[in-house]
Amino acid sequence: MTDTMVNQVEQDNVNLQNYWQVLKRRSPVIVLVVGSVMGLSAFYNLRQKAVYEAQGKLILNKESGISPLTGLGGKAGELTGLTNSSNPLETEAEIIRSNPIVEKTIEKLQLKDGQGKPLEIDDFLKSLQVTSVAGTDVMRLSFRSTSSQQAANVINTLMNVYLESNVRANRSKATAAREFLDKQLPQIEKRVVEAEAALRRFKDQNRVVSLDEEAKVGVEALRNITEEITKTEAEIKDSTARSLALQNQLRLTTPKAVNISTISQSTAVQQVLVEYQKVQNELAVLLTRLTEEHPQVVNLRDKEEALRQQLSKRVTETVGASESLAPKDLQVGQLAQNLTAELVNSEVTTLALTNRLQVLRKAFLNQQGRLRVLPKLEQQQRALERKLQVPQTTYQQVLKQLQEVEVAEKQQVGNARIVSTALVPKAAISASLTRNLALAGFLGTVLGVASALALESLDKRLKSLTQVKQLFGYPLLGTIPKLTKKSKNDEVSELATRDNPYSPVSAAFEMLMTNLAFTISDKQLQVVVVSSSVPDEGKSFVAANLAVAKAQMGAKVLLIDADMRHPRQHHLWELHNLTGLSNVLVGQNELSNSAQEALVGLDILTAGTIPPNPLALIDSQRMKALLKEAVKEYDFVIIDTPPITAASEAQVLGKLGDGMLLVARPGILESDAANVVKAQIQQSGQRMLGIVVNGVTSESSAGHYYHKSYYGGQKLSKKAEKKLLGTGQTVIQ
Repeated sequence: MTDTMVNQVEQDNVNLQNYWQVLKRRSPVIVLVVGSVMGLSAFYNLRQKAVYEAQGKLILNKESGISPLTGLGGKAGELTGLTNSSNPLETEAEIIRSNPIVEKTIEKLQLKDGQGKPLEIDDFLKSLQVTSVAGTDVMRLSFRSTSSQQAANVINTLMNVYLESNVRANRSKATAAREFLDKQLPQIEKRVVEAEAALRRFKDQNRVVSLDEEAKVGVEALRNITEEITKTEAEIKDSTARSLALQNQLRLTTPKAVNISTISQSTAVQQVLVEYQKVQNELAVLLTRLTEEHPQVVNLRDKEEALRQQLSKRVTETVGASESLAPKDLQVGQLAQNLTAELVNSEVTTLALTNRLQVLRKAFLNQQGRLRVLPKLEQQQRALERKLQVPQTTYQQVLKQLQEVEVAEKQQVGNARIVSTALVPKAAISASLTRNLALAGFLGTVLGVASALALESLDKRLKSLTQVKQLFGYPLLGTIPKLTKKSKNDEVSELATRDNPYSPVSAAFEMLMTNLAFTISDKQLQVVVVSSSVPDEGKSFVAANLAVAKAQMGAKVLLIDADMRHPRQHHLWELHNLTGLSNVLVGQNELSNSAQEALVGLDILTAGTIPPNPLALIDSQRMKALLKEAVKEYDFVIIDTPPITAASEAQVLGKLGDGMLLVARPGILESDAANVVKAQIQQSGQRMLGIVVNGVTSESSAGHYYHKSYYGGQKLSKKAEKKLLGTGQTVIQ
C-alpha cells in the first residue's frame, strides 16, 4: 500500500474513533432518548382500545357514462391529468378526502368525538385511508374505528356521497359548457355577419365578381387591343404615305387643298367667279380697242372690282380665308378636283385612325392597370375570405357542440361505481407490541444519536488529543495523563514527578523532556517559555513537573513564575512569596538572593509582590538582563507565563526565550479560543517548540493510550506507542 492509502486508512480510523468517543461521552443522552421513545410507545400501545377496519372498493373509468350517440364519450367527465406526471386516481383520492365530501359524510352519520361534539374533519381523515390498487383502476377505501358497525357505515356512506358528488360535478361541467356556448354562439354569429359584410363591401367597391374569370377575360382583351393598335398604326402609316404623295403631286398643302376642294364645290363662289372671269374677258377685248380712260373701260373696271370683292367675300364666307388663294386656284379641272378630294379624304382617314389609336391606347392602359390591380385585390379578397372562414368554422363547431352538450346535460354521468361495499369487520386489528417497540427502539436510537451529535456540535470545547493536534498543527511533544485518585480519601500530588517517579505521569514528563531536546538543532535549548491558551489548562503543573524531570536528569534548573497576575508556583511548592521576580525586576533583590531551592538542582523564582503593571516589568531591559544571568548560572530555565488570551507577557517572553511550549487540555480549551491563540502566535512570530496535551484520558486520547502495568499505574499500549513514534516522540517506559 502507498503512503497516501495508509494515511487515508489511518485518518478513517481516527474519524471512527472520534465518533465512537462522542457516542460514549453522550451515552446518557442517547439512553435517555431511547428509553423515553420506547416508554411512550409502550404506554401508547397499552392504552389503545380495540380498533376495527372496514374496507370498500371503487372502480374509476377514464370516460363518463354518456351515451356514445352524443359524441361526447371522450370529452365530458373524462378523467385526465393536467400534466404527464399527474395521476387521475390520486386526484380522485384527494377529492374523496376533500372537506365537502368528508363533512357531508360526518353530517349524514352524525359522527361524534369522545366529548360528544361533532367529529372534526382532521380527526376523520386520520382514520381514513384512500389508496389505489397497483396496476388497476380500482381505489381502496378503509376506515378505522372502535365500532365495527361505524367503520362499515362510514365507508359505504363516503362512497355514496362521492358518487353523488361525481355525478353532480360531471353534470355541472355540461351545464357550464352549455351556458358558455349559449353566450359564445351569438358573438361568433355576429363575427360571421361582419366578415360577410366586409367581403361584400369589398366586391362592391372594387367591382369584383370573379377575379379569376376577370383575369382571364382581361388578358384576352389586352391581347385583342394590342392587335388592333398594331393594325391601326399600320393603316395610319398607309394613309399618311398616300397624303404625302398627293400633296407632292398637287403641290398643295393639306389645308389649301381642303380650301380649293371646298370652293370648287361651292355654287355661290363659282357663279361670281364665272361673272368675274367674263368681265375680265370683255375688259381684255375692250382694251384692245379702247384706252383706260374710256368710259366703257372704266365701267368694266368698276364692275371687275365689284365682282372681285364679291368673290373675295364669298370665298371668305366659304373657307374663312381668301388671302392665301390665287384666282387660278378658285376653279380647277375635274382631275385636280378628284385628286384634291382624294387628298382630303386621305387626311380625314388619317385623322380618324389617329383618334382610334388614341382610344385603343387608352383602353390598353386602362385594361393593363386593371390587370395590375387584380393580384392585390385577390390578396385582399383571400384575407377577407379567411376572416370569414374562421368564424364560419367556429360557428359550425360551437353549434354542433352546443347540441351535443344539451343532450349530455340531460344524462346522469359518472366516472366511478362501487365494486365492493364495506362489510362489518368481525375481528379487531391489533398492532404488534413487539414490532412497535422495535420501531420505537430504532427511532429512539436515531433520535438519540442525532441529539448526541447535535449537542456535540454545539459544544465548542476540544475533547480529544486529535482535535487539539489538528487545530494547532504544531508538533505534539507529549501527552500528560490525567491525575486520578485511587480512593476517595487519597490526595493527589500535582508534583507527580517528585512524589511518584514511577507513575505514568512521570514517564510522560520524561518523554516530554526528551522530545524537547530535539526541537532545536542549531543550538542547545536553554530557555523554555510555558504558556496555555486559556486558564485551567495546567500550564503551571506542566512547568513544575517539567522542571523536576529536567533536574532529575542531572541538570541545574531554574523555574521562574512569570505569571504575576495569578501566581501559582509558590502554592505548588509550598514556598513563601515575599520576594520574587517582581522584586528582582525593580532592583530590590538579586537573583541569587530571591531564588529558593526546591530540590537538589532545582531553584524556584516565585512571582514575588504582585505589581500594578506586570507587562511593563516583563517587557524591560532588566528582564533581558535577568535571563542572561540565569542562562549563565543555570543549565535550563523554565518560565511559567500567563495564558495567551489573558495577557501579553507570554508573547513578550517567547521572543526572549529559545521557544514556547503550549499546554492544551481537552475539555477546557474551546476551538474559538484556540483559533485566536494560533492567530496571535503567527502574528507575533513566536518560535513554537510544540504542544503538550494535558489531562489525557482513555476517552480524550481516542486510542486508549494507557493501560495498567506492573508499576501499579499505566503504560503505553503498542498502538499508542506506534502513534507517538509517528509524531517524533521518544518512548520511555
